[in-house]
Amino acid sequence: MAVYTLPELPYDYTALEPVIDPQIVELHHDKHHAAYVKGANDTLEQLAEARDKEAWGAINGLEKNLAFHLSGHILHSIYWNNMTGDGGGEPLEKDGVGELADAIAESFGSFAKFKAQLTKASATTQGSGWGVLAYEPVSGRLIVEQVYDHQGNVGQGSVPILVFDAWEHAFYLQYKNQKVDFIEAMWQVVNWQDVAKRYAQAKERTPLIAP
Repeated sequence: MAVYTLPELPYDYTALEPVIDPQIVELHHDKHHAAYVKGANDTLEQLAEARDKEAWGAINGLEKNLAFHLSGHILHSIYWNNMTGDGGGEPLEKDGVGELADAIAESFGSFAKFKAQLTKASATTQGSGWGVLAYEPVSGRLIVEQVYDHQGNVGQGSVPILVFDAWEHAFYLQYKNQKVDFIEAMWQVVNWQDVAKRYAQAKERTPLIAP
């Protein structure tokens, strides 16, 4: 059976300074993300054992654990690639990401309005969660989601293309309890090339509901 593995960072621990401290990047990737990978693999093993033994007493907890750990792994895998030390600003046609820029303007009215919505959604998550820009395949538009934990409050079938981690482990060592300051700073490291690539890939997928 295939297992999940922790992806390597696409840069070194210092690459996102001063927005994200190297110690945070190291702990976040090597400890927190790694724990979600292990949790997903461990849960898959337990589910395989349950199938073999036809023992379903723990099925509800196992399915919940799989959703939590697997979603944590997927979102973090996107998160690392969504950032670059040479990022920031906004997507522009001259940078080769005009299609994404047009989609943002069409879906939200303007980049400024989109930025305000994603910032507010990320900064006001209750407890642990994420702010997410996602492609919604039924309408073909972009939406902002406020994700609780790793998987709650998510529109079915939506494809995340830009994620802001609002869990305390993503920022507390540097920003203390000022989550909003961390989210505002995140805009300085957004890798729009990666976001545009994910948008193009999401659009190529078959719609969930055929005409």
